[in-house]
Amino acid sequence: MVETLNLWLALGLGTGLSPIAPGTVGSLLGVPVAWWLLGRPLSRQAWVIALLLVLAVPVCHFASLQFAGSDHGGIVADEIVAFPLAVIGLRALRHPLGMALAFAVYRVFDGLKPPPIHLAERVSGGFGIVLDDTVAAIATWLVVAAGLFVWQRYRARGSGAI
Repeated sequence: MVETLNLWLALGLGTGLSPIAPGTVGSLLGVPVAWWLLGRPLSRQAWVIALLLVLAVPVCHFASLQFAGSDHGGIVADEIVAFPLAVIGLRALRHPLGMALAFAVYRVFDGLKPPPIHLAERVSGGFGIVLDDTVAAIATWLVVAAGLFVWQRYRARGSGAI
């Protein structure tokens, strides 16, 4: 019973079983979580995200054991809980277009795994499964935050709207 519940959570309530792009489909569950968290104080966002990431480690670890210890593509709990980190503190991303942009950047980083994200995949077990998505979320935050900064400065100078 516990193993079944754990696997169901790791598979993103079944979204990780999607025959097409299971990581992307599963990650979509992180969007409402991120949107909800952005309406909370930054300290609460940080605590909730940290708790979710810590809880995802054993969930992903024990689910991976059912797939011969691998980071099976259907295990998407790591993508779900890491995505809110990609937008932490960026309230402007509560706008649907901003959230969609952050989601797209996150999926590119998570899918392509450029350096240093690919190095995190070398870590074994549930920690490694969650770590690469966490690093992808941090990279996303850096890119999106920089983009928001540039966009806000551009608008502040009165150069017009994008």
